[in-house]
Amino acid sequence: MTEPSALRDFASDAVPRLVARTTEIHDEVDLLRILPRADATAWMRRGEGFVGHGEAARLDASGPDRFATAVNWWAQVTATAAVRDEIGEPGTGLVAFGSFAFADEPGHSSLVVPEVIVGRRGGRTWLTTVAEEPALPVSRPLASLRIPPPERPQGVVFGDGALTGTEWVGAVAEAVRRIGAGELDKVVLARDLIAVAEEPVDFRWPLSRLAERYPACWTYAVRGLIGATPEMLVRLENGLVTSRVLAGTIRRSNDDAHDLALAASLARSSKDLEEHEYAVRSVADALAPHCSSMNVPESPFVLHLPNVMHLATDLAGVLTDSSTSLQLAAALHPSAAVCGTPTPVALALISELEHMDRGRYAGPVGWMDAAGNGEWGIALRCAELDETDPTRLRLFAGCGIVADSVPEAELAEAQAKLVPVRDALDS
Repeated sequence: MTEPSALRDFASDAVPRLVARTTEIHDEVDLLRILPRADATAWMRRGEGFVGHGEAARLDASGPDRFATAVNWWAQVTATAAVRDEIGEPGTGLVAFGSFAFADEPGHSSLVVPEVIVGRRGGRTWLTTVAEEPALPVSRPLASLRIPPPERPQGVVFGDGALTGTEWVGAVAEAVRRIGAGELDKVVLARDLIAVAEEPVDFRWPLSRLAERYPACWTYAVRGLIGATPEMLVRLENGLVTSRVLAGTIRRSNDDAHDLALAASLARSSKDLEEHEYAVRSVADALAPHCSSMNVPESPFVLHLPNVMHLATDLAGVLTDSSTSLQLAAALHPSAAVCGTPTPVALALISELEHMDRGRYAGPVGWMDAAGNGEWGIALRCAELDETDPTRLRLFAGCGIVADSVPEAELAEAQAKLVPVRDALDS
C-alpha cells in the first residue's frame, strides 16, 4: 500500500507511465449490459456515464492524508502519460475512478485507472484503452466486451450489523440529549445491515436494479462498493462548480395525492429545514474560498425519489483557483449532510455511538479526468462487498439528528433508506 504522504514525490516505480487512446464509436451501447463481473468500475445516470474494465493502474491510500496522496499521485500519473484523445471532452482521455473512506482511520481508499473505459454522453459514445509503457493500448471492438447477463443472488438473508434497531434508537436518543445540552447542533448517525447469500454475489444484479429503478441517482461501482446516490458532492466541468445538497427526508406512501401532502409538510418542517440549513451552509462555506459568483438558493426544493423525498438545494459557482474536482471534494468532506456540526464534535460522537467503521460509506465516490474535471457523489444508498467472503455485503443508511429528532422516527427513516439496496438484492 502506498505511504499516505502528500509532501513527498512517489518513487519512480510507484507512478506508472501510461499510454491512453480515446476513439469515438458509433455502436448503440447499453452501459449496464457491458459490465464485467470482476474488476469493474461504473458511474452512470439516465443511461449515460462510464463503465470500466480491469485495472491499468491503482493507488491505495489511507489515513488523514488519503485525499492529498491521491491528488499528488494523479498529478504525476497525468504528467507522464501519453494520451491520444480524438474527442477532447470532460471524461475522455485518461480517467480515474475513486472511492474514499469516510473517516481518517483506518481510511482505506482507492483511485483506479481501468484498462478499458466505455463512455457515453450527449449522444456520443467513446472507447478509451489504457496500458502501461512500453506496451501500447490494444484497440478492441466493442463487441468483445459483451458478456453474459448478471445472475440473481440466491437465498439472501438480512441481519443486524453493529447495532440492533433498539440499540440504534438508544444511540439516537443519546445524540438528541447531547444536542439538547448544547454540545453540538447536528450529528448524522448511520447504521449497517448485513446481507448473506447462498453463493458469491454477482454485484451486477443489484447495480442494474438500482440503475433501472432510480434513474435520477448516480449509480456507481468502485472496488466492491456499489450503490445509487442522490447526492452530488461536487461536479467540476470547465471551471463551473456545482453541488447538490440533501438533508431532511420523509418516506413516501403508495398514494400520489398523499405524497403531495407529505412533500408540503416536509417543505414546512422546522426540524428538517434546520437540518438542511446546516448542510447547505457547510458546503457553501467550504466552496467559498475556491469559487466566485456563488449561487446559493434561499429555499430548498423537494426531490422526489421512488422510496423517499428529500429537501434539496443546488449550489453553483465559478472556480477561481487551480483546484481539481478531487481537491474540491476533499475540501467539502465531511459535510454536515453526512457528519454534523460542529464537525470535530460530530465526528467524535459518531465514533462513540455508531460502534462500527463506516468504511467508504458516506465518503466521496466518483471520477476525474486529466484536466481535473470530474463528478464526486457521496456514497449513499450503498453496499460494500466483503473482500474475504463474497457471499456477504454490508448495507448502510444514515439520518441527520437535530434537537427535535424523534428516535423511533429516525429508525423508520433509516429503514426506508435501506430499501433500495435491500430490494435490489432480493428481487
